[in-house]
Amino acid sequence: MLFAQQRSEIIQQRIEFIAEQLETEEIDLTNVIEYLNYYFDNPLNLNGATAMNLEDLNLLSAVQINDLLLHRKLYGKFISIYELQSLEYWDLQTIQLILPFVRVDDRLDNLHISWKEALEHGSYEMYLRYQATPESKNGYTKVNDSILKNSNSYYYGNADRYYSRVRYSYRTNISIGITGEKDAGEQFFKGAQKNGFDFYSAHAFFKGGKYLRSVAVGDYQIQIGQGLNLWSGYAFGKTADVTNVKKTANPLRPYTSVDEARFMRGAAVDIGYKDFSITTFASVKKMDASVISDSIYDDLEFVTSINISGLHRTNSEINKKDLLTEKIFGSNLRYRNRSFQAGIAGVYQGYTTEFNKAIQPYNQFDFRGKDMLSFSGDYSWVYKNFNFFGETSRTSFSGSWANLHGVLFSLDSRASFSILYRNYQRGYQTFYNTGFSEGSNTQNESGIYAGLKMKLSSAWSINSYIDLFKFPWMKYSVDAPSYGHEIMIQPAYKPTKQLEIYARYREQMRQKNSRDSDGTVTELEAVLQRNYRLNIAYAVSEFFTIKSRIEYVTIQRKSNTPEDGFIFTQDVLYKPKKLPFDLALRYALFDTDSYDTRIYSYENNALYVFAIPSYYYQGSRAYAMVRFSFLRRCDLWFRYGVFIYNNRSAIGSGAEEIKGSKKSDITLQFRVKF
Repeated sequence: MLFAQQRSEIIQQRIEFIAEQLETEEIDLTNVIEYLNYYFDNPLNLNGATAMNLEDLNLLSAVQINDLLLHRKLYGKFISIYELQSLEYWDLQTIQLILPFVRVDDRLDNLHISWKEALEHGSYEMYLRYQATPESKNGYTKVNDSILKNSNSYYYGNADRYYSRVRYSYRTNISIGITGEKDAGEQFFKGAQKNGFDFYSAHAFFKGGKYLRSVAVGDYQIQIGQGLNLWSGYAFGKTADVTNVKKTANPLRPYTSVDEARFMRGAAVDIGYKDFSITTFASVKKMDASVISDSIYDDLEFVTSINISGLHRTNSEINKKDLLTEKIFGSNLRYRNRSFQAGIAGVYQGYTTEFNKAIQPYNQFDFRGKDMLSFSGDYSWVYKNFNFFGETSRTSFSGSWANLHGVLFSLDSRASFSILYRNYQRGYQTFYNTGFSEGSNTQNESGIYAGLKMKLSSAWSINSYIDLFKFPWMKYSVDAPSYGHEIMIQPAYKPTKQLEIYARYREQMRQKNSRDSDGTVTELEAVLQRNYRLNIAYAVSEFFTIKSRIEYVTIQRKSNTPEDGFIFTQDVLYKPKKLPFDLALRYALFDTDSYDTRIYSYENNALYVFAIPSYYYQGSRAYAMVRFSFLRRCDLWFRYGVFIYNNRSAIGSGAEEIKGSKKSDITLQFRVKF
C-alpha cells in the first residue's frame, strides 16, 4: 500500500506542476505517466535494464543512471536490491523512490520476442468512461433550429463526455490500440459527428529488434533532444525536483492520449546499428483553423489562426474543423554509448494553406507562410559526477536560433546541483516544441536557472531553485521588453516511511502592462506573486492515509489593490488489503479575491483521468471516489465532486455559465483487463 501511495504522490507532483505552468484544467497526460504505471505493475530488472529503460522512469538523473551502469560493468550483476546503497550518487531517498518500479533478478529477461509468447502473455484491456456536469449551462439551452444555425452561443450536442479505448500490449515492446472521445457539447452519431466519436486515434507499435529498433503506424509521438526543434506531447519543466530540468527524449513512442493536436499521424521507423540509430518519420493530418478569403482574389485563402482545443460544439468551432492539412517529415540521427550521446535532426513542416495571421507589434516576427525547415543538434555527456547536455536549433523562415545548455552535477549522494542557460531569439518558432522556458513557447526568451537538491540528514532535505529570465521583445499584453524571476524553496521532513511534511515558498515576478493606461503609452509594472504551502501526509496504517494541505497566495501590483487567497484541503485514502475496493475522499475550503489568485490542486481520479481544477472565489469543495475490483479482471471507478460557492448567483460566463452557486462533476469508468 505504501508503494501505491508513493506512486500516487510521484504522479501527483508532476501533474500539478504541469497544470500550474500551463494554467489549464483540461489536460491529458496519459503518455507522460504511462511508463511509470507499467513499471509499477512490471518492475524493471536492474540486471538487464538499459539506459533508456532507466530514463523511462523519469526518476533518476543521468549521473545516477551512469553510476548504476558503471557499477554493473565493473562488478557484474546485482545480487540484491540492497546493493544499490553502495552506489556513490544514490541516496536512501532515491532508492526508496524507485523501489516500487524495479527488481533485481538473476534471470535476465528474454530480449528475443516470439509472436507466440507475445500473444499468450500480452495484455488486453478496454476502457469505457462517462463524465458529466449535471448542472445546466447556457450553451445547452434548447432553442429553435433557426437560432441554433445562426448563433455561436449554443452547443449542438449534449453535456456528456464519452471515452473508449481498446488496447493490446506486450511489455513496452508491442502496442496496438484505438481510442475514441466525444467532448461535452459535441454531437454523437449525428450532425457534424456522424461517425460517433468526434476524435479517433489508432496506432500499431513495435520496439525491440536488433536493427529495426522500433516502428509505428498510425498515431505516434516524436521527441528530439531537449525539445527545441520537435517534441510532440507535453514534458516537465520547472518542478520541485531540480534535477528534472533535463529532458529525456524517447525518440519514438505510440500515442495513446486524446489531445487532438500534439501528435503525429502517419508512420515512423527507428533503425540502428551498434551505437548508431536513425529515426525517420512522416505525418499528415488535418488541423482546425480559421480560414478567410482574400477580398481581391476569390481563389486565394489564408489561415489566420490554428485551433488546438479539439472542441467542435458550436457553428464557429464546427466550421473550423479539418480546414488545414499539416505535413511533417524529418529524420533524427543519433549516436549513443554508456556516457555520451549526440544527435542531429532536420524537420520539415508544411501546410496546404498559407499561414498569415494579422500583424501586431508583439507577433510581427512569428511564422507566416506555407512551410518551414528546422535543424538541430543535441548532446549529453556524463563525465564522472557531471552531466553536460544541451541543444541548438535553427529555423529557416527567419534564420533565428534557439540554444539551451546545462549541467547537472553531484558532489555525493547528498547534494545535487543543476545550472541551465537558454536563449531563444524572437524570430525562432516551431509548432511542436517544449523547450525549458518561462513563457508558453520556446521563443523570445533568455534566462539562467540554478537549482540545488540537498539531503541535510536522514530526515531532512531541501530543494530550491532560482530562475532569472527576460523577454527581449514584446509579448501578448506586455508592450515592451520585460524581465522577471522565480524562486522556490522546499524543505521536507520525513523521519519515517509513514510521515512526510514539506513546506514550499514560491515567488514569481513578471512584468505586465499596467491597468492604469491612459490609452497612449502603456507602462510596465512588476506583478509579484507569492505562494506559501504546508503539506502533511501520514500513513496511519498500511491501508489508511491522511493528507492535509494549506496554501496561501498573494499578488501585488501597482495598478491594483493587493489580492490574496487561500485553500485548505483534507484528503483521506483508504485501501484495505482484504476488501475489493479503495476509497479517496476530499474536503476543501477556499477563499480568493479573484480569478488571478486561483490555486490549482491535483485531485485523485480514475486511472488516466486527470483532474486539476482551479479553486477561486469563496466556497467549499468535496469529492468522493471509490474503485471496485471484481472478477479478478475488472475495475469500476465512480467519482462525484461538487463546488459550492458563497455569495454567487452564477458560475462561469457565456455559454459555460451555470445559474446558481453549485457546480458538480461525475466520472464513471469501467476497465476490463486480461
